[in-house]
Amino acid sequence: CSSLIASAYPALSPPSHHNQRRHLHPRRISSPSPASLTHLTPPSPSLHPSLTPPLLPSSRLRWFSSESMTSPLSTAHLSPFKDNLFINGEFIPGCSTTPLLDVVNPGNKETVHQIQTAGPQEVDAAAVAADAAFSKWSGLSATVRAGYLKAIAKELGARRERFIELEMLDNGKVRREAESDVNDSIACFEYYATLIMEEHLLHSSHEGKNGEGSVPVSQTIDVGDPGVNVMVEQEAVGVAALIVPWNYPLLMAVWKIAPCLAAGSVAILKPSELTSLSALEFAAVCHSVSLPAGVFNVVCGDGRVGALLTEHKLVSKVAFTGSTLTGSKVAASTAQNGCKSTTLELGGKSPMIVCKDARRDSLIDWICVGIFFNSGQVCSATSRLLLARELYDDVLGELAEVANSIKVGAAFGSGADIGPIVSEGQYERVRNFIIAGVEEGATLYAGSVPPPVEEAQGYFVSPVIFTNVTPSMSIWKEEIFGPVLCVAPFDSEEEAIELANDSPFGLAASVMSDNQERATRISRALRAGVVWMNSSQPTYVQAPWGGYKASGVGRELGPWGLNNYRETKQILSWDQPKGWEWFDTKA
Repeated sequence: CSSLIASAYPALSPPSHHNQRRHLHPRRISSPSPASLTHLTPPSPSLHPSLTPPLLPSSRLRWFSSESMTSPLSTAHLSPFKDNLFINGEFIPGCSTTPLLDVVNPGNKETVHQIQTAGPQEVDAAAVAADAAFSKWSGLSATVRAGYLKAIAKELGARRERFIELEMLDNGKVRREAESDVNDSIACFEYYATLIMEEHLLHSSHEGKNGEGSVPVSQTIDVGDPGVNVMVEQEAVGVAALIVPWNYPLLMAVWKIAPCLAAGSVAILKPSELTSLSALEFAAVCHSVSLPAGVFNVVCGDGRVGALLTEHKLVSKVAFTGSTLTGSKVAASTAQNGCKSTTLELGGKSPMIVCKDARRDSLIDWICVGIFFNSGQVCSATSRLLLARELYDDVLGELAEVANSIKVGAAFGSGADIGPIVSEGQYERVRNFIIAGVEEGATLYAGSVPPPVEEAQGYFVSPVIFTNVTPSMSIWKEEIFGPVLCVAPFDSEEEAIELANDSPFGLAASVMSDNQERATRISRALRAGVVWMNSSQPTYVQAPWGGYKASGVGRELGPWGLNNYRETKQILSWDQPKGWEWFDTKA
């Protein structure tokens, strides 16, 4: 995951953090349409393909195929780009004394645009605007807030093609990946609109005139004491600072924005300094649907802007996705500045355990999707492959053949399967890890060391597979955030579990076995927040997302994501005629 406020802490240099055809996508979001809510429009089937495509009778990849989609060579039609900050419902100039952000196309290393950045004054203005908007926004009914969320989803759909190409340009994603990210963003807003309407129907029987006077989500608790009534209510948390990474610029922002606004909280978004274009375009979406001023704001800049947000007295909530090292600094800052509510989605070094009875027809597909999708720039990438010794030679040979066939190229015009690494710094980081792996004694079984950055035409890294890897090697222990897979054999289930859990991270894991009892047993033994059985990376908006150990604090998505932006209040009513009579008040 990306380092989003690292430059505010110079000692740190951590790493970061689909398609209309019927292919399964690791970040696929499915939005429900309950029968009780038929008045809400479900996601369009044309935008959200089936999540259960038929298995092909082949071990060849379904995602990485010769059918890759191409896009126009030129990006000139994307101009003009947004370059101002978005505060209190308006695009305004940035700070005159802070440096501009270069927008670099990672496919050719060309600077195509510059974006203005925020300083202390702009961050404060955003916080003041959000705080001023909070009372009215949180006081709106669920019906009204859901209406805004659905309007945003509709406008995202209307601008779908522009968002796709902005993600391709800014991040380097190939078209199929960018398409799925945009589709999933639309579905996420629709899901949270549906969810808060479900809550409204379940927990309240009325609402104020014209959508005013929102009825809180509440429940009554039986405390076993006659004459005492306890209500538990969920209230919006307030101003939330949302600090997001570069690997899924739009989608990771939406994972935070949609539940934040749905809960009645208000947002200040700080996108990665590497990929800010879609955040500013999203601000234009909010302006277009007349979202009340101050409810959503965007401040661009490097880690110093993130640090200003975590320290600001008007910010009540911080939601951060990024590296574990930077996340620890965020946690320290929020603790020292008012003990703010904090959600952290951090790094990973996820294992995939392939048992001897794994389903061979789809095995190579899942291994490759698990590590090579999005050029390996996925916090949950299953980058440590544990292969049953009985399968080791056969699977490794087949895997190398497919990895070597994956086409790497520019997002525009190449028809590539995967795009470039996002930036020069990340390219050098991935390259240095590959060099370190060779120097530490691992075998470079597939792929090669990328050229020095000054010789590269773009930040391209072909899939790499290492064998003869030991647990002490840096390529096995540390998050690389690139298309680099480390493979090791195991001889017993117990050994596989021990190797898988021997990591400071615990974001995700995968178990491949055709024996449901075995797969379930191993899944329960793994110390990870997300475990996939017979797959890798499928993600649904209804289910919780987050990790154990150094991979984070809290959960995103589903009801868990909604409650990230709420506070829980107990209201106790003492309905007995007498008090406790603890003290002698008649003396």
